Amino acid sequence: MQVHRVHQHLVSNPLADVEAEVHRQLDALGAIPPQGDVAITAGSRGIDNITAITRAAGDWLRRHGATPFLTPCMGSHNQATAEGQRAMIESLGLTEEATGMEIRSSMDVVRIGDVATGEIWMDRHCFEADGVLVLNRIKLHTCFSGPVQSGLTKMMVVGMGKIKSAETFHSAPTPVMKDMLLEMGACVIESGKIFAGLALLEDGFDRTAELHAIRPGDILGQEPSLLERYRSYFPALPVDDINVLVVNEIGKTFSGTGMDTNVIGYRGVNGYEDLARPRITAIAALALSQATQGNAIGVGLADFITRRLRDSIDEEKTFTNVFTTGDMRRMAIPCTLRDEQEVVSRMRERYGEQGWIFIPNTLHLETLYVSADLATTLTEHPRCEVNQDPVALSFDAEGRLELGFKG
Repeated sequence: MQVHRVHQHLVSNPLADVEAEVHRQLDALGAIPPQGDVAITAGSRGIDNITAITRAAGDWLRRHGATPFLTPCMGSHNQATAEGQRAMIESLGLTEEATGMEIRSSMDVVRIGDVATGEIWMDRHCFEADGVLVLNRIKLHTCFSGPVQSGLTKMMVVGMGKIKSAETFHSAPTPVMKDMLLEMGACVIESGKIFAGLALLEDGFDRTAELHAIRPGDILGQEPSLLERYRSYFPALPVDDINVLVVNEIGKTFSGTGMDTNVIGYRGVNGYEDLARPRITAIAALALSQATQGNAIGVGLADFITRRLRDSIDEEKTFTNVFTTGDMRRMAIPCTLRDEQEVVSRMRERYGEQGWIFIPNTLHLETLYVSADLATTLTEHPRCEVNQDPVALSFDAEGRLELGFKG
């Protein structure tokens, strides 16, 4: 089987100096931070320049009389333990040495309110601090649609609320999650603990494009417009009808569900309307990113996986994350084949050789490989540059696909 390399011209808008922009945005707030302990939230994976941005936020707070510290705010992730969540943010580069700030990690929470599906909680370190700077990236959510999805509000509700608020949020039926997020977010803001939000937007190449500092009372009002700005950057597959999608790596490094459901067009949530596009017949996932540390949430969105991927799954970590969300299908183990060579061989046998796309992951979509028929189609695509010289699929001695995605 032969494939063609495709280069997608995604939106590029990297900030030249992210640290200077952090200071400029926080200066523009015209607000003095509390003259005491101020927590900075940490935990979302795969954020570009996260160490530099977090360090700059801490420097700004310190310069204005506060004592900043980091607190992992990751809901139920990394086995829902203080040690696991600290280890996770350190693996992202958010160490005490790199940021110049103490890390205070705990799963202890304080109840701050109630909603129809349960109680609202806040990380004890955040609650006992004099203020909180909520820092997170704005992006589309993988479970639900709405004016506010993944971003500052979700960090306040699920991240800062640890596993207990995560359970309250995920107890809501998926169609009303967007409303529950706003209701719970309003309660967190009314606690008076939030000093400000610092929202990050990334371009089509997963690079920091914009930073926005927001007063607490404006977070719920401004986040929808920032989400719309993010849509203009969001990378997507270049065609809507795909026969076979082969994903080289999955993992929370790339998406909260391992594979971004907005890219593959499939949420895998029982009883909830799915996305209309793209329309993909079968998905294969070849490996689990090492940086995700065994959490294989989203593996159930694939139809085929390799033995290598299956053996790299930490079932306890994955179960804790998936059980909290309640979307158990997302950790169901797909058909497992010996290696990548067998995956491709079996899928060619069943689905033929047309309509194939190979991608590195669902976050980095600049370079793709496509079957010959799609290469012809994409020649006229305004966003795509197709290499007309085909490449033969090949495998190494361990049956791993030899297909370069970079450059």
